[in-house]
Amino acid sequence: MKKLKPWLLLSPLLIFVIIFFVIPVILTVVIAFTDMDYSFTWNFVGFQNFKDISTDFIIPRVIANTFIYTFGTLGLFNLGTALLLSLLTTSISDRWGNFFRTLWMLPRLTPSVVYGLLWLWMFDPTEYGLVNFIRGLFGLPPQDWLHSAPMWMIIFANGFIGASMGMLVFTAAIKSIPEDYYRAARIDGASWFMIVRKITLPLIKWHLLFVTAYQTLSLLASFEYILIITDGGPVYRTEVWALYTYHNAFSHFRFGYGAALSIILVIIGVISAFVYMKFFGFESLMEKPKVEVE
Repeated sequence: MKKLKPWLLLSPLLIFVIIFFVIPVILTVVIAFTDMDYSFTWNFVGFQNFKDISTDFIIPRVIANTFIYTFGTLGLFNLGTALLLSLLTTSISDRWGNFFRTLWMLPRLTPSVVYGLLWLWMFDPTEYGLVNFIRGLFGLPPQDWLHSAPMWMIIFANGFIGASMGMLVFTAAIKSIPEDYYRAARIDGASWFMIVRKITLPLIKWHLLFVTAYQTLSLLASFEYILIITDGGPVYRTEVWALYTYHNAFSHFRFGYGAALSIILVIIGVISAFVYMKFFGFESLMEKPKVEVE
């Protein structure tokens, strides 16, 4: 009975994991080897869906869009802007730092549909859009941003939300660094940039790893704001892998093809995670401390 007690305590959670994670994963893998459509017929076709993906003329465009969207949003906002905001807001008083961080969190508290509609209103191609209204005050003609620069639109829309999570993680990491390090550096005459480069960044290395890996996987699978703002258009210019999977499965009812696309996306995500772990030296994080404490 003593050995069964941990399993009994964990059983409610295990049941949920099996129902909502394990079974859907197994079904997705099985469906990927069928040509299931709206008739929900289980016709097994082997690797035909994967062969079709290799000859799909849209796939090269989708891969390029996914690469630009993922690493553009990650570098400019989810990592770059988040790190800059955390460094700046921890360099001023806590009162103003908390105020600016709270202000930046507001988009994350907004429902996705409302947030997407706000972006559509701001960049409306007519003079009634916010950006074109401001341009009109300076005598400039209206600009159709959603057609002239759609990829930048979805990078900005996702980035303003994604940066808030990294900002919170980096801020917590910076505030956990002992103040004595900073005092000693200032006594030695170190500048703000020198302190950031020599003290702050090396000590938040693992937090940078976590945010980079997590946000990469999150961006690879995210498409809700793209769906609301551009729906992958115009002419597949913002069609990323996750959205292409969604369109095939739930717009064109090609469930087998969509499942095969999702499996490839998972494989890309796993490979990315291993690359990040190798690049950041994850093995050294898992080693036992070399300092012995008596």
